[in-house]
Amino acid sequence: MEHAMHDLTLIRHGQAQTGAKTEASYDSLSELGQQQARWLGEHIRASHGYDHVISGSLNRQVQTARGLGLEAPHTVDDRLNEMDYFGLAASLEKTRNVPWPTSEAEFLTHVPQLISAWRAGDIVDGLERYEDFCARITAALEDAAKLDGRVLITTSTGVISTLATLSLGLDVPAKCKMFVSVAHTSLHRFSVRADGLHMTQFSATPHFDHADRMAMKTYI
Repeated sequence: MEHAMHDLTLIRHGQAQTGAKTEASYDSLSELGQQQARWLGEHIRASHGYDHVISGSLNRQVQTARGLGLEAPHTVDDRLNEMDYFGLAASLEKTRNVPWPTSEAEFLTHVPQLISAWRAGDIVDGLERYEDFCARITAALEDAAKLDGRVLITTSTGVISTLATLSLGLDVPAKCKMFVSVAHTSLHRFSVRADGLHMTQFSATPHFDHADRMAMKTYI
């Protein structure tokens, strides 16, 4: 089988520091996030293995990759890093007077406003453009697809939902629904094929399918 037909498995990092308002204070796993990674690692080891583990360079992504406890070699690719949500939120407040959300309900309203402004290019100077973000994460997947064997990628919800958007041709409202539907340590699969990117699985969480774990599945 050609490498381009291999599915790449992407996972979102475990729960980070919910409620943080800066990247620095957000970027580490909570105790629950560490447990989520261990549970996923147990599931993977019991079902199948991977030949490569790749993560972005953010602390929460690296901590999740290591917390899985897999034997496959782990490499870091900063092209898999998350969008600058905190920087974009500050830009949205400056350009459109939209304040930082202080509750889950406000966050769900904030996401489409932020993504709409970002895709329209209505951001302050110095922030990564939406087009450049799409280009770097797509290139990272294309390179990963060239590797021999099974590849597991640890990244973030903005990366995963954007790749889903690109593969399915979604509009902003649909992308925002996917953005907030990516559970921590959920599994997603994409294929890089001759005719483009294909999504073959979205937000599977088999490691939470236990009566004592269902309440431990988180999104924010």
